Amino acid sequence: MQRRLVLQSLAVVTAAAVPGSVQAQTAQRHRIVIQMSDADPGKWNLALNNAKNLQDDVGAANVDIELVAYGPGIGMLKMESPVANRVADAAKAGVKVLACENTMRGQKLTRDDMRPATGYVPAGVTEIMKKQAEGWSYLRP
Repeated sequence: MQRRLVLQSLAVVTAAAVPGSVQAQTAQRHRIVIQMSDADPGKWNLALNNAKNLQDDVGAANVDIELVAYGPGIGMLKMESPVANRVADAAKAGVKVLACENTMRGQKLTRDDMRPATGYVPAGVTEIMKKQAEGWSYLRP
């Protein structure tokens, strides 16, 4: 009986230490970059829904989310955006919301034109490429 208990304990310890075990999979940190390059408030809402649903499903503490807006999608992050409040809520929930500075220069936008929770990257496409090279998942709603 004691030997059986020792073997069961050993199996539990081994399972916890082996990559790919159930315990290791549930502790995995997920990373996703979401592209927003459309001037479509419907897609903006879809992207924000995707981010929230992902946090709800796997737990906000278990996922890093970057939403990168460039080109026509930069409108999502402007002060007068119809989804401005939702963008602020997403940022408060831990979603990193990033604007492309190339697009901002091209559209003659300044940081004063953007929502306060906005972060900035030199080039949106490059940011997405780098994240994918680092193993991040990619989503384009």
